[in-house]
Amino acid sequence: MDKHLLDILCCPVKKTPIRMLRNDELQHLNQAITRGQIQNVAGDPVDRALQAGLITTDGKVVYRIEDDIPVLLPEEGIGTVQLNEAL
Repeated sequence: MDKHLLDILCCPVKKTPIRMLRNDELQHLNQAITRGQIQNVAGDPVDRALQAGLITTDGKVVYRIEDDIPVLLPEEGIGTVQLNEAL
């Protein structure tokens, strides 16, 4: 993702800065998605693995990137608390 774009993007709800999801974080999330343990903020199950993602710098919400386009819709965010519960 373009560094300049990443510098201006933020969480649409709390305006927290965001960063790219590291490979280990992405892998952990995708494993939990495969096991059917992940829901988005709207409560809908996340059934597709992420190709890439953005995470708020406070580590609370993940947003998917599809075809190099960040999907920053509040209801599409994935709360990270459930990742700890999925362990």
